[in-house]
Amino acid sequence: MSFLFGNRSSKTFKPKKNIPEGSHQYELLKHAEATLGSGNLRMAVVLPDGEDLNEWVAVNTVDFFNQINMLYGTITDFCSEDSCPVMSAGPKYEYHWADGTNIKKPIKCSAPKYIDYLMTWVQDQLDDETLFPSKIGVPFPKNFMSVAKTILKRLFRVYAHIYHQHFDAVMQLQEEAHLNTSFKHFIFFVQEFNLIDRKELVPLQDLIEKLTTKDR
Repeated sequence: MSFLFGNRSSKTFKPKKNIPEGSHQYELLKHAEATLGSGNLRMAVVLPDGEDLNEWVAVNTVDFFNQINMLYGTITDFCSEDSCPVMSAGPKYEYHWADGTNIKKPIKCSAPKYIDYLMTWVQDQLDDETLFPSKIGVPFPKNFMSVAKTILKRLFRVYAHIYHQHFDAVMQLQEEAHLNTSFKHFIFFVQEFNLIDRKELVPLQDLIEKLTTKDR
């Protein structure tokens, strides 16, 4: 949630995705913020009584996009073509970009280029009213959950890159508490609804175990 970042300069990598005030999704976001404020992240991710799972996943996906957008925005000066010529999460994991539409065959590119492709692609999905309807009564498409899973799987890679390649910069900026809280919230959420395959989470497995064991 944005409140995690206090009054810091709100430099974001891409424009923030806003949920319209007064909408049901806005109310859900406020509910999530209130629960998060209690400090219990496990409870904050649980589907509220009587709510639609698709809508809950949609609201939280938008929120995670905004959080990662802000977190990556704080370290863009440290993530360059020279410092990060490949999109990696440690020495064992390298990601190549493909979106299935404009770039069908995975391409190897620098981390800033990959993250630019990734965040632009996510933004396009979130802005698509047929995928992420913001109006009451407009149903979610049948493939919504698989689209949301792909978005979350890709957003995870930005966390993984930041932790593996830029944690020194995060500490220098005194942003580690924000990063850890945001990532812990993200992990609890994807675990609660089984949204990312375990094998995709391996690059941060040790950290995930460390952050989540205390709250079992």
